[in-house]
Amino acid sequence: MPDLLTFAVPKGRILDEALPVMARAGVVPEDAFHDKANRSLTFGTTRDDMRLIRVRAFDVATFVAHGAAQAGIVGSDVIEEFDYADLYAPVDLDIGHCHLAVAEPGQVSDTICSASHLRVATKYPNITRRHFERQGIQAECVKLNGAMEIAPVLGLAGRIVDLVSTGRTLKQNGLVETSRIMDISARLIVNRAALKTDPRVGALVEAFRADASARKAA
Repeated sequence: MPDLLTFAVPKGRILDEALPVMARAGVVPEDAFHDKANRSLTFGTTRDDMRLIRVRAFDVATFVAHGAAQAGIVGSDVIEEFDYADLYAPVDLDIGHCHLAVAEPGQVSDTICSASHLRVATKYPNITRRHFERQGIQAECVKLNGAMEIAPVLGLAGRIVDLVSTGRTLKQNGLVETSRIMDISARLIVNRAALKTDPRVGALVEAFRADASARKAA
């Protein structure tokens, strides 16, 4: 029996949209995967040669880049943040749409606006630094994994960089979007070495690509 393929999927917002796409590409989790009381991280699939792991989105990229998983699904924000050389994102799945943006309190002083050094709360320090460097601004990034919106209110940072979908959360916390950094969608990612050495990975890429093309054509 061949070694098991490991397919990594993210917990959270993308997963519900990803499951139908995965099913059409032949990646169907066992029933236990859908049991909300099940705290397992590893699951079987309808394929004897494949298992799923369900982990945090940032960890999906790490598992695939280091070859612990051969393929997975993750947002383009995560791909951009880590920029792993061993990670290849061959298919835009056209799901999980949102964008990454800079936001700040509605009332901002001229001093803050003209500053050459800013403190920014974000889960994306690498993207954030690069964004502000292009404007000639040094960004001191305070790494947070959530609750970004309260950082300016509590004086932790003057601005935040975070995912935005409807903008409702920003508004409820007295913040306004001031700069759109990048549009985001979910991508199929694969380990480059696995793609070269295991034909099953190439077949997965073609299955997801065919589904994405069919949806676009429809």
